[in-house]
Amino acid sequence: MRVVVTARNTRELLRKLDEMLGEDVTEVYINMRPTKEIIVRILENAPNVRLIGCPPSLYPKVSKKVIRALEQMGIKLVPVERRRGRPRKYDEETVRRIQELIRSGKTAREISETLGIPLRTLYYMISGR
Repeated sequence: MRVVVTARNTRELLRKLDEMLGEDVTEVYINMRPTKEIIVRILENAPNVRLIGCPPSLYPKVSKKVIRALEQMGIKLVPVERRRGRPRKYDEETVRRIQELIRSGKTAREISETLGIPLRTLYYMISGR
């Protein structure tokens, strides 16, 4: 099972690790730099963990000793990119379908009516994506 633990400071993160982790957890994502103290707490609460993720910006700041020690125990520490911001309303498949309809000669108004996408949104998708 994968668990995402986010916190504003180390004390809050340690408290959440105690509350959220258990025997069934195999993957953990934390939004802070994994220090020795944090790693020990993860291992105490989730002994079956095999993967620990952290933000890519913090990964280079992790001690090489910590990374080597985790590798010796069979645990990977990896940088994980998490999407931020508002999720997209229209997926990539819809965008591809719009492009196909444009290539086949359909007008923007016809595509808008066919797919149920507002005309203004369609123009934005055609010009900006």
